[in-house]
Amino acid sequence: MFENHKTLRSIFIVLVIFSFLITGIVGILLATNYQNIGKLLQVVAIIKTQYLEDVPAEQLMGGAVRGMVDSLDDPYSVYMDEEEFQEFRQHIEGSIGGIGIFVSVQEEKFVVYSVIDGTPASNAGLKKGDIIYKVNDILASEMDIDETVAKMRGEPGTPVEVSVVREGNIKDFTVVRDIIDIPTVESEVLPDKIGYLRLNLFASNSDEALVEHLDKLKQERIEGLILDLRDNPGGDLESAINISRYFLPEGPVVYIVDNKGRTKSMVNSQPEKLGVPLVVLINEGSASASEILAGAIKDTESGILIGEKTFGKALVQVLIEMRGKGALKLTTAKYLTPNKDDIQAKGIEPNIKVTLTAEDEEDTQLKKALDVLEKQLRP
Repeated sequence: MFENHKTLRSIFIVLVIFSFLITGIVGILLATNYQNIGKLLQVVAIIKTQYLEDVPAEQLMGGAVRGMVDSLDDPYSVYMDEEEFQEFRQHIEGSIGGIGIFVSVQEEKFVVYSVIDGTPASNAGLKKGDIIYKVNDILASEMDIDETVAKMRGEPGTPVEVSVVREGNIKDFTVVRDIIDIPTVESEVLPDKIGYLRLNLFASNSDEALVEHLDKLKQERIEGLILDLRDNPGGDLESAINISRYFLPEGPVVYIVDNKGRTKSMVNSQPEKLGVPLVVLINEGSASASEILAGAIKDTESGILIGEKTFGKALVQVLIEMRGKGALKLTTAKYLTPNKDDIQAKGIEPNIKVTLTAEDEEDTQLKKALDVLEKQLRP
């Protein structure tokens, strides 16, 4: 009798929690979709009364929320519980270890599209193009991309087992995590006074670092500039807009379209004249914010794009902290290039296509960029 009373009390608590959840989030839908709401509550009652094991109310509620987000079929929209959200924040703040790879979703597989030189992943032998198969014996197919990446993060100095598919074969790696320090901007002067500027990531301070490097290159009296955006996964949108002023004329850099179809432009209102010919290197690892910059340069004919088609991620996510200490990363908008081209899942085609493979003994794309600048400077 006591057990029955306890079970009924648990059901009541869960139903109350779900009622508040549904009322708060769904609002008007509560009246229009009462049958679906009733089905949800019915499933809760059945689980609480008939399932073999006792299930905490928090677990059921978390599962329902995660299921709603998963039903969007959007790999970039993810619900994170409290633990996952803390790991995500630690990653952003740089206080958690990783292995040094960038992973993207391609045909429902998690593919390594960039391995950072000198990192644990690089030293262990992971390669660009590897398909993540398992992490610590958990199949990647049973996780979303954020869960898969989170499993590879952890305390610096601790090992993680990563299995990948490479050329049809499964390869296993033990990788020891470490703090991954990525210089967001690098530069040097190449022969014939050609400046080389590499943007690895659009971090919140990348625009300041770029100005510093660009000023140094100009002091060397460079006659042309190569901007390398290859394997740049994107990052901070505001940083990309700030950086664009050094490469673009006055005008729109990108258009943002929200879920109501409303469009707003983000404009370069304070252009800085570069003063030398510009070539931009891109590849399939150039994504998101790097595509914003590359697309704007191409549309405004401010430079020549050389390399391979970019990744094609033109979606904007926002991070919404939940009351229960979790968070929702949700796609809320998409962006268009200055010519209002939608590049989502399409990418940006280069002006001059040059492929680069692991078998190439030299950087064929960089060589082509040097040749193009040489012809422009000394026709």
